[in-house]
Formats: sequence, structure tokens, C-alpha cells
Amino acid sequence: MTLFKRQQTAHVFILGFLATALFQSLENAHAATNAVPNEAAGRLWPDQAAADCPFPKSGRFSGIGFTGRHAEYAQADTWYPSWAADDNLYSPWTDGSVNGLGCSSYGKNSATGYATIQGDDPLKLTVVDQAVYKSAPAPYASRYPCGSLVFNGVWYYGTYCLHPEGNVKHEGTTYNWPWLGPFVGFRYSTDFGKTWTQTPCTPEQPLFGESALHGEPVKIGSPHFVDFGKNMEHSPDGKAYLVAHGASDGANRRFAYNSWITGDEIYLLRVTPGITNMNDAAQYEFFAGNGFFGKPRWTRKLSDAQPIAAWRDNMGCVTMTYNAPLKKYLMCVTDGGNTTGYFNSYLLESDRITGPFKRVQYLHHFGEQAYFVNIPSKFISADGRTLWLCYAANFAPDWNGMKIQSNPPGSRYGMCLQEIRLLPASK
Repeated sequence: MTLFKRQQTAHVFILGFLATALFQSLENAHAATNAVPNEAAGRLWPDQAAADCPFPKSGRFSGIGFTGRHAEYAQADTWYPSWAADDNLYSPWTDGSVNGLGCSSYGKNSATGYATIQGDDPLKLTVVDQAVYKSAPAPYASRYPCGSLVFNGVWYYGTYCLHPEGNVKHEGTTYNWPWLGPFVGFRYSTDFGKTWTQTPCTPEQPLFGESALHGEPVKIGSPHFVDFGKNMEHSPDGKAYLVAHGASDGANRRFAYNSWITGDEIYLLRVTPGITNMNDAAQYEFFAGNGFFGKPRWTRKLSDAQPIAAWRDNMGCVTMTYNAPLKKYLMCVTDGGNTTGYFNSYLLESDRITGPFKRVQYLHHFGEQAYFVNIPSKFISADGRTLWLCYAANFAPDWNGMKIQSNPPGSRYGMCLQEIRLLPASK
């Protein structure tokens, strides 16, 4: 997904173009605040959730307002910052360039990037120490970054697989990676990425034993760590939690029903973080529904896992952040439609990590093709009301005859940051 190759296979990267002057002039650019709000709430996005949306409107928040402040960095996607004890953010990235270094997660030579993000002002960040790490995807066609966590000086970096190809024609439509593969496992680093120890798990024998070589549904395809703040300081029990989008029903489904950006359900799992635990499936527990008086049940069996949220054909890539000042769990979900057109994202909230969840805002055609949306806890204001959305956008601006625009301004292929305000519900 580069600016030069958007009309070809998404996530296919041509390293020869990386040295061009155009890319270098855009690296680490800080975008101007060119969408000044006309009122304190900022720009309001219409809440256009479908009638069958299962998430009732929040009673705490009326929606979100975009202040118009935004910044963009690098020319790559898949940014999931983790806030470490040293006050830096550490993030994966891929399919593009960071400070002139290229990376592609496509094909037998799949690699995933990683970098350090320094600074306290989202408008003045510096991305440094960029590097790449190769990991074979076979028998799948690609291997991408997902859950990333730095805790007590150890960086855990997860990867997952996609299949069958990044450019798939089906009934006249071109799709991007229509089959979500399994989550492989975690490599780890004890020196902030200078050296790594590879996961003992493989795409053929992934951590949770799921397979999708023929388009079968998976529950834990691309999990992401719940962001509990600096060095996981707000974890309720010292455990690391992860959310993952997936599906449990694959019979007679639409094409690409369970892809890197589409799905039906959100699953929750947890583990005590540690080098010996992270690649041991026996150490994980999966949410298995609520018992008496709404008490969450947990199971060691993935087959018994139950979703914390479900909306058939309307879910996809998911992240979650704990907003400590407001004592709220905020979940970002993106429904990628046919994987190459307009994307819809929405923000849900709950008092509990297991839900139930209510809708803060449904962002119809956000980006207009924004994905990998998350809320870095480092940039939550002291009152919890001002946040920054982190995402990538518009990797396929003209596939299938679509003409995708940048909306809100600043949405482009790279690490995008948009300041938003949580608006209180009217009394």
C-alpha cells in the first residue's frame, strides 16, 4: 500500500521507489491545522448507524467532535503504539517507508517494521529507530503486524497471516486479502527492538491452532492489546487483555465476510504477561459469556469463547483503550465493506471490559477509507474528554471505480492523528 502502487495489490511494496524525493519530502511531516473548528465542539460527524445496529446510543456521550487539529507521519500503515515505562511509544508498521527504510509484508519474503515514537505533543512527534524483521508466511501468502505491547521492558510483537492474495477478483469486484488467517504468535525483544527472539509458533502451527487456508472463519485472527496506559498501569488485575475480530459461522456467507477488515464478532482474551506465557496457549483465558448476576465467565478452550460484541457483516478490525479519567473502556471498530471501498468506523463505550457496549458515534465513510483505528492512551487529556484517533487511510483510493477522498482533512496513507472531543449527552 504505497502512494505509487495503490492501484495494484494492496500491501505490495516496490522498494525501488522508496528513494524518491517526493517520499522524502513527506516523511515525518507535521500537517497544518487546516480545519479550524467554528465552535467549541468542533466539526460534528452525523451518526448514521443502520437501523439494525445492536449497540444503543450512549447515555454518557452524545458523540464526538473533530477539532480540526491533525498530524501525519511516515508513508506506511499498521500503527499500534504501546506506551512504555520510559515514556516512549513503540509501534509496528509495514507496507511503506519510514525515514527512507522500506518494508513489505507481502509474499514469501514478508517482513514487518517497528519504530520508536518520541514526544508528548501529537503535532510534534519524531519517529526514530525504524527497522524491519523478516518472518515467513507459508503456507499463507502474507504475514502482518497486530498486537504489540511493551511491558516491564519487554516488547511483545504479534503477527498474523492473510490469504489467498492481496488482489482477488470475484464476480467482477477486486478484493484485498479476503481471507483472515490465524494469529501466529509473539516474538519478543528485551532491548526495545535492537534484537529479537522469534516466536516458536509458526503459520502452520499457530498459537491457537486455527486454520483458514480455504477461507474458514477464525475467531482470533489479528488480536490487539487493550491499551491500559503507561506500562499497563490501569490493568484491572495485572493481566494483558486482547481484543480480536472474527467469525464463527462460515456457511453460505458473502465473499470476504471474515477478512483483515471485516467480520461478525469481537472476542476478548487475557494472559499474565511474561516471556514464558505469551506463546503458551494454555496460559490464555477466553471470555465465555456472563454468568449469575452478570459475572464474566472465562474458559481455557477457544471453542467455548463467546463474543463481547457482535453485529453480523458489520464488524472488523478492533482496538480498545481504557480512558482512566472517565473510567470508560473505548472500543474502535472498522467495518471494511468489500475491503477496497468506503469504510465505516464506530466508537463504543462501556464501564466494563466485557461490555455491554453502547454507541458513542458511528462514523459513516470515515477517512473515507480509514482503518486500523486506535486511541493512544498517552494522548488522553487529564479530564478524559480530548483524545486522538490514530489510523491509516486511503490505501485503495480508486479500486473498482471508486474515488476515495480525504475526509476529514489529513486522512492519508501513513500514521494519521486526529484530535477529537467526547461530547456530553444532553440532559
